[in-house]
Amino acid sequence: MLTIDRLSVSYGAIRALHEVSLEVPEKSIVTLIGSNGAGKSTTLRTVSGLIKPQGGSITYAGERIDGLKACDIVARGLCQVPEGRMVFANLTVHENLMMGAYLQRDRDVIRREREYVFSVFPRLAEREKQQAGTLSGGEQQMLAIGRALMSRPKFLMLDEPSLGIAPLLVKSIFEQIVEINRERGITILLVEQNANLALEIASHGFVLETGRVILANEAAALRSDPQVRSAYLGG
Repeated sequence: MLTIDRLSVSYGAIRALHEVSLEVPEKSIVTLIGSNGAGKSTTLRTVSGLIKPQGGSITYAGERIDGLKACDIVARGLCQVPEGRMVFANLTVHENLMMGAYLQRDRDVIRREREYVFSVFPRLAEREKQQAGTLSGGEQQMLAIGRALMSRPKFLMLDEPSLGIAPLLVKSIFEQIVEINRERGITILLVEQNANLALEIASHGFVLETGRVILANEAAALRSDPQVRSAYLGG
């Protein structure tokens, strides 16, 4: 569903991605792992159209998208949940969800999507009229994912969903990520600092190091790889 071919990105004179290539099959969960500064978030932001590449191509559902605006990419069903959640703190949970539905015109569709989000994350239903800035970190992450789901995505990119969240809520959120993938067939590209957890739910993984893909394999094989275990899984 997504093919990145020899993607190169620079921030001024600093090269952030060096001819990165990877593929994400339709309806799969694929993870990118690597240390801070490896280029994981840059990869997602470039796919989203927020950063323009210096070279290479990005093909989504058979169409080149590396020259499109970010809003046009979202309209094609590819949506990113950003690192740090980026909820609208002064808006309510309901208003945040409606921001995710800004491309939808059918009120019945919007209502059904909201009901689905509340079925996935019941806490959001309990806090629908509450300002997003007063939610816990885990609840804000639920809201960020719920807001993305309101756009009816076919492809979802999640950037560090466990960051700054209590372990108990992390487990719950990852269980729901798996359910979203199973129930709706939404393809997921996951960037995650908790490599063990990411490889547990993914079918395939790519290891980025200083802007280069150094390993690519099935998730189970990466979990047992001595290099990956030593660097990212605590031995």
